Amino acid sequence: MTPPQVEIGGAPASAADLVASSTSYGHFTAMQVRDGRVRGLRHHLTRLAESTRLLFGSDLDTDLVRTCLRRLVTGAGDLSARVVVFSRSSPRDRAMTPEILVRTAPAHSHVPTPIRLRSVPYQRDLPQVKHLGTFGLGYHARAAVLAGYDDAVFLAQDGRISEASIWNVGFLRNGTVVWPEAEVLPGITYLILDEQLRAAGIPQETRPVYPADLPGFDAMFLTNSETIGRPVASVDEITLRSTPAAASLLAAAYEAAPWDEI
Repeated sequence: MTPPQVEIGGAPASAADLVASSTSYGHFTAMQVRDGRVRGLRHHLTRLAESTRLLFGSDLDTDLVRTCLRRLVTGAGDLSARVVVFSRSSPRDRAMTPEILVRTAPAHSHVPTPIRLRSVPYQRDLPQVKHLGTFGLGYHARAAVLAGYDDAVFLAQDGRISEASIWNVGFLRNGTVVWPEAEVLPGITYLILDEQLRAAGIPQETRPVYPADLPGFDAMFLTNSETIGRPVASVDEITLRSTPAAASLLAAAYEAAPWDEI
């Protein structure tokens, strides 16, 4: 197994570099890499470029991102990788200079165990950005575990379901995949599933979903870079139906997506 590594700008990170990168003002993307390839590479690069323009007022060299990634993943087999974009510039600068940190870790695989969620009213700042300000996510996830659940699912101000702590949320009803209409982070796995489900002719819709609607679904599931369709067993005291068809449908759609060379 290749040991975890951290580089900044394509060079080993010094102690001073790691201190500079430990800011909460920045953003990242996470991926599963297999033999130097990743699914949805263009989505990862688009996410990083758009978030850099929004947070830093600067353009990101996505070719350099690929070069930095390639240095650590080539020949390393299966692993997880995270690309963090941060800046040593002052947040008061009109255009901040972005820097690229790449961190690798052991590979993760899909966890099929059903999960029990606790609902909590919460809305992330800039929900469209996978930013480094994750205190709220961690706090509510911990509070849910201490209350006897596995994790937290978030409710918007009007009570609609939005997303979970580190996942997008989806539902299945009568063969149609339903995504919640809410302010959420469009995860890379969600984007891949959306494309592949469309290509396969699987109907999808996006609409508001409230906790009271949950008994009417055949399944509720979670997706992120490590998990494709983890079943949800319950939300609060609402026990949910679960069908193997949901996991099979999502797995088939995801597996149809091509692997991209980094």
